[in-house]
Amino acid sequence: MAVKNRLHRSELAVPGSNKRMLEKAPQSGADVVFLDLEDAVAPDDKEQARRNIIEALTNYDWSRCSVSIRINGLDTHYAYRDLVDIVEACGHRLDTVLIPKVGTAADVQFVATLLSQIEQAKGFPPINIHVLIETALGMANVEEIARCCPERMEAMVFGVADYAASVRARTTQIGGANPDYGVLTDPDPNGRRDFHWGDQWHFGLSRMVAACRAYGLRPIDGPFGDINDPEGYLCAARRAAALGCEGKWAIHPSQIPLANQVFTPTEQELARAQRILAAMEEAAQAGKGAVSLDGRLIDAASIRMAENIVNQSRQIAARTEGREAVPRSTQVHEFVKSQ
Repeated sequence: MAVKNRLHRSELAVPGSNKRMLEKAPQSGADVVFLDLEDAVAPDDKEQARRNIIEALTNYDWSRCSVSIRINGLDTHYAYRDLVDIVEACGHRLDTVLIPKVGTAADVQFVATLLSQIEQAKGFPPINIHVLIETALGMANVEEIARCCPERMEAMVFGVADYAASVRARTTQIGGANPDYGVLTDPDPNGRRDFHWGDQWHFGLSRMVAACRAYGLRPIDGPFGDINDPEGYLCAARRAAALGCEGKWAIHPSQIPLANQVFTPTEQELARAQRILAAMEEAAQAGKGAVSLDGRLIDAASIRMAENIVNQSRQIAARTEGREAVPRSTQVHEFVKSQ
């Protein structure tokens, strides 16, 4: 079954063609590292990138993060070899496979079937699937995609760059704002009007988040293109967090601490969550049906949110102490013992 409680605050993209970046990736501080075979790798470098990734997965210690590969699109002849070559060689080291440009549930089911065959042949435990929602077709079918493979599906990522191209949106930078997307206020008594910028990606991201939450998946925001604009990145990440996302891509190591900052509960949030759960426990022991804190009634949704914050904080603390990540090789050993 798909892992449902993995940390996803930061997801670092690492080109499979760059050996230096592959070597540094395991100690980058990212919760998830995905080794890229798609957009970051030129066509002439695809085969060498596969070999580089197999070497990196075999020789480096990935126990400090979760590790994934982004295969090439299923509309290319590279995709099946990405899966067969890498998963057969290193499936015991992989946590997830990231599928780009998913348009229908059939895309996910094709990859899931191929993974199942390789796992059975090699005796590997199941590998999870992440999908990129980055086309108009994928967004139109996002609910169908979200529910199509519950035994493997773990997360969805909003791929803003390709989505913008797919819907022919006018955009100034990857994941950034567009000064043309806004509204004018009515004139004031002097005829003056203010212009308020809007977020042109709000609908797509919100719809993906709703589909994820409806079917038990984790929503992740995609890239922010300007690596020299940390304030812009933080703003985009906070917007995604406010909408319900659990993490964001980092296309440069400098963006990792920014993502971790935004998607880590603050001390104030953790303290209040702990107080909510303590108040709930006290009320239960006293036989009270209602729970209140600071003069406000606490409902079931508040309790669930508090539990999520406390559980996430525990995961982050364990990761910091080096206890959170279970090496994939250990999972393989336990899987084989259970058969």
